[in-house]
Amino acid sequence: MNFVEIYSNIVNQYIKLCKVKISLFSVFSAVAGFLISSFQMEGKIIAVILGVFCLASGSSALNQVQEKDIDKLMRRTRNRPIPAGKIYPLHALYFSVILICLGIFVLYEGAGAAVSALGLCAVIWYNGVYTYLKRKSPFAIIPGSLIGAIPPAIGWLAGGSSLLDPKLFALCFFFFFWQIPHFWLFLLRYGDEYKVAGLPSVKEIFGRESFLRIVFHWIVATAVFCLLIPIYGLVHSPLIKVVLLGSSSWLVWQGIRLMRGNNPDKSVVFTKVNHFMFVVLFLLSFDGLHLHLAGM
Repeated sequence: MNFVEIYSNIVNQYIKLCKVKISLFSVFSAVAGFLISSFQMEGKIIAVILGVFCLASGSSALNQVQEKDIDKLMRRTRNRPIPAGKIYPLHALYFSVILICLGIFVLYEGAGAAVSALGLCAVIWYNGVYTYLKRKSPFAIIPGSLIGAIPPAIGWLAGGSSLLDPKLFALCFFFFFWQIPHFWLFLLRYGDEYKVAGLPSVKEIFGRESFLRIVFHWIVATAVFCLLIPIYGLVHSPLIKVVLLGSSSWLVWQGIRLMRGNNPDKSVVFTKVNHFMFVVLFLLSFDGLHLHLAGM
């Protein structure tokens, strides 16, 4: 193996620490919050994109340092860079701290102290609170889902709107509620591995059938809170309002199919719930961008 191949492999391992797909989702939700909040395409949006990506990547890397022993026990995670022995934990720790500090600095310089403080709160909550609770309580995902509401709040605040605006609460509640069925559908697929790793699981407490009913109700709650977004005036296009209504109805139908057993592969429902979120993010971003361009 030559130097280029070795260097490329090392870079690839550090990229895996960042969980790029998840980090980009955080960026996408922050941008959506910014576009809804701001009527000016300022340079702040660049700071939001870079800052949130660095914070999300650094937080993901730090989480893998914290959970390296658990990751060794699960088939899904045992090939991650740290448990596989491809990156030393201390090196991964340095890498995560650098990314987190860089993200806070970018947000501070580009969007202000309040925005950077909100970003720091996200890291503290995820790595300091949720990661600890996950080992102790099967219901850790409920307080942990607050993490999903922070990136759109970062974008919203950077766009110049107030954190006390009721519109933001409607937006954040939707992101909060979506995280829970998203994780619990994931748990339906990998719950046995969580059990092997010694992590408490809601599925083990209630049993599969009762757990499915719980997931169904959270899916319906997510659809309902999606409808609060246009009700609170966060969407202006009549067409997008109709599409959001249709998307929410489609999500409820997926929950009904899950309950009826028409779709035995729960990973398919998991994927569709994720697709639903991406559709909503796209619609919100498009509506905000369209409103800005129309006002130019």
